[in-house]
Amino acid sequence: MLDVKHISFSWGRSPVLDGVSFTVSPGETVVLAGANGAGKTTLLRILAGVCLPSSGTVVGDKVDVMRSPLRYRRLLGYLPESAPVEPGMTVKDYLKYRANLKGEISKKIRHRVHEAMELCGLTERANVCVDVLSQGFRKRVALADAILLRPRFLFLDDLFAGLDAETRFSVGRILKAVSTFAATVVSGHELDELQGLASRFLVLKGGRVFVAKTASEVRAELLPALAGANEEGQVSA
Repeated sequence: MLDVKHISFSWGRSPVLDGVSFTVSPGETVVLAGANGAGKTTLLRILAGVCLPSSGTVVGDKVDVMRSPLRYRRLLGYLPESAPVEPGMTVKDYLKYRANLKGEISKKIRHRVHEAMELCGLTERANVCVDVLSQGFRKRVALADAILLRPRFLFLDDLFAGLDAETRFSVGRILKAVSTFAATVVSGHELDELQGLASRFLVLKGGRVFVAKTASEVRAELLPALAGANEEGQVSA
């Protein structure tokens, strides 16, 4: 269980998050929605232990990110909005390198890499250099990295960004498979596609959380922000 309580965060004097609280259970996929600048990336960075909140707590399986950061981080996988992969390596070698870097024991690395490549549809490209992969397959490699050690918690920022419809469908199938062992929080703008993956939506608005069950409820809650973005030619959700 991921337990997020009263998370607040500010940039200088500008509040970004204000008392955000929610829980995510094993097997759940919670979709984080909101207008651009609502704080989705900031919240995911806090959940992943990359930055610290101004106040509040994040506890995963009774491990507090503030009190035991290294132990907490061993429980999670994180895919940031921009997830570059190391150039000059094959897919398999890159994932081996990442498993080593994350502290996996040597005798388990081969199995972990094989499982992650299989889940993410990378087995046939195991010996292909990551430099020559398409953007869609690079995203799969980054996702394979995030799930490499079968994390208890998975945080995915703007998962479908820059992907074509076919690749988004494939990545969605991967996420469904992963949700069997991870409590997942994923942000994105593709509400209809995320609807099929979501246990529920959390809408960030004014630094606070509104809980929604459907993509239509999300749009209704964000209507003023969406209308403003339309006027500027920058629709977001």
